[in-house]
Order: sequence, then C-alpha cells, then structure tokens
Amino acid sequence: MHSKWRFQLGMLAPVLILLIGLTVFPFIYTILNSFTDYYYLASDAKQFVGFDNYARLLQDPLFMQSIWNTVKFMVLAVSIETALGLAIALLLDSMRRGLRVLRVSLLLPALLPPVTVALVWQMMLSNHNGIINYMLSFFGAGPFNFLMDIRLAFNTILLIDIWQWTPFAFLLLYAALQAVSRAQYEAAKVDGASRWSLFRHVTLPNILPGLLLVILLRTIDTFRLFDKVNLLTGGGPANSTATITQYIYRQGVYNLQIGYGAAASMVMVLLVLAFTVAYIMRSLGGSRHGHHR
Repeated sequence: MHSKWRFQLGMLAPVLILLIGLTVFPFIYTILNSFTDYYYLASDAKQFVGFDNYARLLQDPLFMQSIWNTVKFMVLAVSIETALGLAIALLLDSMRRGLRVLRVSLLLPALLPPVTVALVWQMMLSNHNGIINYMLSFFGAGPFNFLMDIRLAFNTILLIDIWQWTPFAFLLLYAALQAVSRAQYEAAKVDGASRWSLFRHVTLPNILPGLLLVILLRTIDTFRLFDKVNLLTGGGPANSTATITQYIYRQGVYNLQIGYGAAASMVMVLLVLAFTVAYIMRSLGGSRHGHHR
C-alpha cells in the first residue's frame, strides 16, 4: 500500500511542481508585492506599505472607470452572446438540411486567435480605406472613426467580442439541445403544447446546466478582456474603453510599478471571485428550489 502511494505521488509530482511553479507561487508573490511600494527601476529595496496601494486604487478615478467599463462590458457581452447563441442553436436544431456547412461556418470566428480578430477588424473599420466605411458610403453615411470616437469605441469593441464569442455560446447550447430527449417533445405535443410551452417547459429546463455554464465561462473571460482593447484603442478615447486588465498592464508592465499593479491584480481577482461565487450560489439555490418544487 505504501509503495502504491509513493508511485501515485511520483506520477503526480511533475504536474504538481508545474502547478506550484506557474500558478501558486506567482499568486502568492503577487499578494506579497501588493503590500509593497515595489518599483522595478528603484535602486533601494522595496518597502512594506500595508494597504496604501489599495487605498490609492480606490481614490484613482481611472481605476474606478476601468471597473465600470469592465462590468458594463461583461453584462452586455454575456447577455447578448448567450441570447444570440441560444437563438442560433434553436434555429439549427429545427433545420434538417445544410447543417454541417452551417455549423462549421458559424464556429470559424471562435477558432481565430483574438489578436488576429483584432487586426482584421482594425483594417475593416479603418476610416480611410476600411470596407465597412466604404459600404456605408453607398448609403451616404460616414466615414466614421469607429475606434477613436468616444460615442462609438466601446460599442465597437463590444460588437467585435460578440462576433467572435457568440459561436462559443452556440456550440455549448447546441450540444445541450442535442441531448434533450425527443420523447419529451412528442409527449408534450400529444398534450397540445404550443411552441412557447415546449421551449419553456421542456427545452429550457433540460439545457439549463449548459446555459449556466456558458454564462459562467463568458463572465470570467470578459473580465480578462485585454488584447482587443490594447490593440484597437489602448483604453481610449478618454478612457471610454479602459478595462481592469488594461489598467494593470499600464501600471505594472508599462510604468513598472510592480507593487501598485499587483494590488490592482488582486482587486480584479476578488471581483471575479465575488461574481463567480455569487453566481454559483444563486444557480445552486435555484436548482434546489426547482428540485424541491
């Protein structure tokens, strides 16, 4: 028994070492740095400053603006992507022809790297020679500076994210729809159920776990939005597209204020944890309520 335990530990050791080295150690190191005035170019040793970095963060209007932008983006992106993904999944589930081609075509945006997506959209949205402004000119509109206009920049980033990640929501929800027993639909139709009743009483309860998974994964992912913002707008114009991750990058990497950037990182971690735990607890509470009922 002892030798078996040692063998199992030996097999797990490389993974544990990698996990500790790449996840646990950096996380603890970040927590410790968040309580210091660590500046990378400073010749003197870093000093312990307690919660000064956190107090400074809460007094920084740019950081508060970054939190607001991130939360607003998260709510809008997750809501629209989930709704569109569900609508497309229901449409394809009702179709009988051309499914293979449509499924592959719909998934293409989600398979592209975010940097590639950002660069392609940057060319398409160019106010000088972009195809979108060229097409709008036929209707007598434009040219619009989509990425540098304070009224358009945030919604443009949102639109790009919806275009890329709606297919991800569609894929998970379509898979959940395929697992729903057809016998339940047949039984409900025999009872004279309408399409809305079928969706509400048969489809929705069966795909609810998949729906919750989509919302949870996209919530966590939208909180980490960085590449599109950094490449397309740099947080501008007038910080209208600045996100928490972009703020952390600017302070910790660009300005080399490691301690201050670490504190901002920890605030982001706490926000993600708060949203995730609250969402999971609410989901579990709802499922228990439905089960008892």
